Amino acid sequence: MKKRKTYAAVMLTAGLLSLFGCAPAFADTEGFSEEYSRFQNPDGLMDAEDAQQLNEELDEISHDQNFDVTAVLVNSLNGQSPEVYADFLYDTCDFGYGDDRDGVMLLVSLEDRDWYLSTSGYGITAFTDAGIGYIGEQIKPQLADGEYLEAFENYIELCDDFISQARDGKAYDVDRMPRKPLSAIWLGISFAIGLGGALLVVGANKSELKSVGMQQEARNYVRPGSMKVTKRSDFFLYRQVTRTEKPKAKSSGGGGSSTHTSSAGKTHGGGGGKF
Repeated sequence: MKKRKTYAAVMLTAGLLSLFGCAPAFADTEGFSEEYSRFQNPDGLMDAEDAQQLNEELDEISHDQNFDVTAVLVNSLNGQSPEVYADFLYDTCDFGYGDDRDGVMLLVSLEDRDWYLSTSGYGITAFTDAGIGYIGEQIKPQLADGEYLEAFENYIELCDDFISQARDGKAYDVDRMPRKPLSAIWLGISFAIGLGGALLVVGANKSELKSVGMQQEARNYVRPGSMKVTKRSDFFLYRQVTRTEKPKAKSSGGGGSSTHTSSAGKTHGGGGGKF
C-alpha cells in the first residue's frame, strides 16, 4: 500500500511538471539547485530572445544576492489557484538558495489576468504583505498594457532593492515604503515656478533702487560725520537649545508577512491580485 502511494505521488508530480511545462536548465551551483531555468515560459508567450534576456537577468541578480529570483508567464493556471500554482512550481523546480530555499517567484497568468508573488525562506522577511502589494501596483500598468518584458524587468529591479533593504535591517513594510520617483513633468513645473518667482522678486527690488547711483568707492555711501565708532567689543552671552522628538505616526495595519503551507509541506508567504 505504501509503495502504491509513493508511486502515485511520483506520477502526479511528473504529470504536473509536464502540464506546467518547466523548462530545464541542468546546472549545478553551490547554494542553488539550478535544475530549471529561472524564467519559465512554457506556453511560448514571451519571444525566445526576450525570454533568454530575462533568464540572464534573473541569473545575475540571484547570484549577486545569493537569493533566488524567479518568474513564470503562462496562459492558464489549469484550474489551480495562483497561490497553489506558484507554490507548487517553486517547490517542484527546487528553486531557492541554501537550506531554507530563500527566494521569490512572480507568476503571471493571462487567462484571468492574475499576478502572484510566492516567497520562501528569507523571502518571507524581505517581501512583506505590504511590500508585495507595492510591487503589484508598480507592475500592473505594464502587465495591463501587454508589456510583459518591461513588467518582469521592473520586478527584477524592485527585488534587488527589496532584498538589499531587508539585509540592512529595514525591510519595506506598512510604515516604510520606497519613495516614488517624482515625475519629470512636476520637476519642470517646479523649476518654472521657482524661476518665475525669483525673477519677480529681483525685478521688484531692482525697481526700488533706480534713485541710487553707482559709486566708485564704499566711503562715498557714508555721510560725513554721521557715524563715529568710539568703542568696539564682542560678548557671547549664552545659547540654549531644546529638542523634542517628533512622535511617529502609528500604522493602521499590523505589517509583516502572512504565511501558509504548500502542498509539499513547505512554508511560503505571498500575495497577488488582478491586472
